[in-house]
Amino acid sequence: MPGGDEILRWRLPPSSKLQNFSLWQLGSALVIPAVGVLSKLMTDWLNTVTVHNREILIDAIDNRPKGTPLITVCNHHSCLDDPMLWGILDWRHVINSQVMRWSVAAHDICFTNDWHAQFFTFGKTVPIIRGAGVYQKGMDFCLERLNAGCWIHLFPEGKVNMAKNEFIRLKWGIGRLIAECKICPIVIPFWHLGNYIIMHSYI
Repeated sequence: MPGGDEILRWRLPPSSKLQNFSLWQLGSALVIPAVGVLSKLMTDWLNTVTVHNREILIDAIDNRPKGTPLITVCNHHSCLDDPMLWGILDWRHVINSQVMRWSVAAHDICFTNDWHAQFFTFGKTVPIIRGAGVYQKGMDFCLERLNAGCWIHLFPEGKVNMAKNEFIRLKWGIGRLIAECKICPIVIPFWHLGNYIIMHSYI
């Protein structure tokens, strides 16, 4: 297994215990709204954003049947994609740690030390070891969250891809999650442009 589980900084409690793990809930209740508010301000006040068919995503978040999992997938143009993308949601979403998505991130980028690992964990981000395949701890955790009726967001390209005309093979993880969900998930794909411009403007 490339990288090896021995270097994986895993800070998430078992999926079955998330609802009664008070320390993790407290941390998530602080980090999710803080990052969500920043994303909302960046999207609504500091940039001009046009969203088509936004109501499809909003309806799936708010009104899908109880216990029905939601999977969103999109292209990956910059390191700001998550969380900046979620500035398109309503305020009631971005400040609610229970409603907001679970996401995945490369363990060798976002989980490089204990502080980063704890922050991203509170932000509902699951570490993934690139090259370790679809049957690794992070993917198992995502499947458990989906089976609990949660929302998972994935970048199936598996890396930042800024090339306008380069289409790369999508990773298999999304296929495993859809195929092995106990309840057929709602799957919403979308495409976005411009976050890489924002990133280079502010960073």
